[in-house]
This record gives sequence, C-alpha cells and structure tokens, in this order.
Amino acid sequence: MSVREILLLGNENLFKTSEEITEENLDKAKQVIDDLHDTIIAFKNKYGFGRAISAPQIDEAYRIVYFHMDDEIIHFINPVVEFIGEETFELWDDCMSFPQLEVKIKRHKKIKVIYKDLDWNDNELVFAGDLSELFQHEYDHLNGILAVQRAIDNKSFRINNHNTEEYK
Repeated sequence: MSVREILLLGNENLFKTSEEITEENLDKAKQVIDDLHDTIIAFKNKYGFGRAISAPQIDEAYRIVYFHMDDEIIHFINPVVEFIGEETFELWDDCMSFPQLEVKIKRHKKIKVIYKDLDWNDNELVFAGDLSELFQHEYDHLNGILAVQRAIDNKSFRINNHNTEEYK
C-alpha cells in the first residue's frame, strides 16, 4: 500500500501544468494510478468523502485523473475535455487539497472526455451534472487551476467540516 501525502492549498506544485504520459512511460502511469487508489481510499476513511483525485494532488505532474465511486473505478490518461453546449450551473465545490473549505463556482452541465486507458486505447465518455462538475474539477488540477481560482466572487467561500456524521 502506498498512501501518498495530498498537497494542500498553498503548495506551489498545485499550480503547475502537468505533463502528458507517453506510451513509453505507461509503467510510471500504472504506479501513479496505484498510488492514487491507495491515497483516495485512505482519504475517504479519514474524511468520509472523495470520489476522484488527480496526479498533481500527490505531487506527480502527470495528466492522470482517477475516479473511485462505489465499485466503479476509471482512470483517465491524458484526458481532453470538450464542452457540450453552453449551459452551466453553480455549486459548492470541495477539494482534497482543502478538505474543510468549499468554494461556490460555475461549471458546464455537460462535457465529453477523450482519454487513453492503460492499454493505450482511445476512449471517450460523456458526463452530465455532478459527474461533469467532478471531472472538470480534476481536469483543472492537471492545468494548475484550483477551485479557489474559479470562485464566483469574494463571498463564495465557506468552511464545512466533512468529518461529521452529516457527511458520512
């Protein structure tokens, strides 16, 4: 088991743009994905929430996003997001890099994600609603963007303690 430290808000490495994985360094991608898996499980056990994590959050500057929702696990290598339509919605977003802070932001309602898998096959998925928002959040991490940078205004922040029964 290789639980990694999650970088916290203020760490300059969270603001860096990640590098693409090449077919030649798929072994590195597999190792990062294993670490993302172990780290998200440990985070869920501690805070009671967490459905996705990106490689930059564990200080790996690679374009990898890892979804872990109930029994469904998806890893996205070198994802590209295409917005479907102009419709957006507002929500309170949270992040493993600032687990007790929520930020009110605006996201696109529907997206298409084009990505590689560990067999280097091309794939695409369409997400709507909360999964669209979730992926956009993780995708932003790959580009060195945090939810705090997307705040609707300077009053769009609140503290929320996820480590209470209300969130378990």
